[in-house]
Amino acid sequence: MTIELKLLVWTVALAFAQMLIAVVGAAQEVGIEELAGNREYTPKLTGWAERARKGHLNILENLALFAPLVLVAQIAGRTNETTALGAEIFFFARLLYVFVFAAGVPYLRTLVWTVSVIGLILIFSQLL
Repeated sequence: MTIELKLLVWTVALAFAQMLIAVVGAAQEVGIEELAGNREYTPKLTGWAERARKGHLNILENLALFAPLVLVAQIAGRTNETTALGAEIFFFARLLYVFVFAAGVPYLRTLVWTVSVIGLILIFSQLL
C-alpha cells in the first residue's frame, strides 16, 4: 500500500476520532438523554464542544477533497514523491488542526488549515 493510501486510511481514522470527541463534548454539555433523543430541539453547543463539532464537520469537508485526489493519483499511477509529500502535509496539518481548533486559537487555526490545503494542491499538481 502506498503512503498516500495509508494516510487516507489514517485520515479516516482521524475523522472518526474527531466524531467521538465531538460526541463527548456534546454529551458533557447537553447530556446523554438529549443526544439519545430525536434531537428536534437540541440546544446549541458552545465552547470547546461546538469547536469539536465544527472541527469534525471541517475534516469531513476536507476528506471529500483528499480522498478523490489520492484515489485518482493511485489509479492513474501518478503517485510520486510530490503526492507523498502532499499527503503527509495534509494529514499532519489536519492532526494539528484538531488541537488548535479545540483550543480555540484564532489565526493559528487558519494557518494550519492553509498548510493542509497546500498538501492538497501538491497532490492535485501531479494530476494535471
